[in-house]
Amino acid sequence: MRSPQFIKYIISLLLFGSNGVWAAAIALSSQEIVFFRLLFGALSLLAIFAITRTKITFPHYKKDFFYLALSGCAQGILFLFLFKAYQLIGVSLASLAYYCGPVIVMILSPLLFGEKLTRGKVLGFLTVLVGVILVNGQAALEGKSLFGLLCAGLASVMYAVLVCATKKNEHIHGLENPTIQLVFSLLTVAVYMALTQGFAIQVQPGDWLPILVLGLSNTGLGCYLYYSSIGHLPAQQVALFGYLEPLSSVFYSAFLLHETLAPIQIFGGLLIVGGALFGELYKGRKPVVQ
Repeated sequence: MRSPQFIKYIISLLLFGSNGVWAAAIALSSQEIVFFRLLFGALSLLAIFAITRTKITFPHYKKDFFYLALSGCAQGILFLFLFKAYQLIGVSLASLAYYCGPVIVMILSPLLFGEKLTRGKVLGFLTVLVGVILVNGQAALEGKSLFGLLCAGLASVMYAVLVCATKKNEHIHGLENPTIQLVFSLLTVAVYMALTQGFAIQVQPGDWLPILVLGLSNTGLGCYLYYSSIGHLPAQQVALFGYLEPLSSVFYSAFLLHETLAPIQIFGGLLIVGGALFGELYKGRKPVVQ
């Protein structure tokens, strides 16, 4: 049976996977959507933090606080790069480049966390990557922005920074953990907004419901489940099952937005799930890297 931390992690991925569905219903620019989702997400966690009178521990663990702040800033920058890439090169190609992030985590985990890299995990990752290519294979490089590709690549680097920095935190847990990270994500995006366009944002009445769902549920609750779980899970497991987020996004889009899901994309999705499960459950755990 999987641990409660693993279950929380999977739920957070499924919530994150629906972000595109809710964002599609909001008539704002990508960076404005990012700002509002972080704003309401951070406010929701701060409210719960105050209501429950959660004990503040971060002043006693300055090193851990630094890593949480770093991971929060990485998340804010990640969102900005990723949504910019969506605009410049499209969601498919941007997602393909972005989800190289878990591969970076897998490569770094033996060095940073002493986790063994087994042949099963390597084979699982190769299968997952083939699946991602198939799911996003309709994108082509012709006519695409080099800056957009750079943004997607930088988003994947920020993903690796996010996961690795979060796992470096050893003492700050529970609600305090995601609250700190989300506040720093919001501050990062707020600084970017202040420098680029300011905060005079026109929101249509019909946009408020998806904004609140995106902020309170997908960001507030989702980040709590995500951040409070990944610090207790092996980095390679986090990286492997992280591919459930883009997979769920594809299926949400197909069933809720009525986007066409080609047979090759269905096959790619099966490779993503199968590769993740194989890499985690394969018993031949002879290490490739000690």
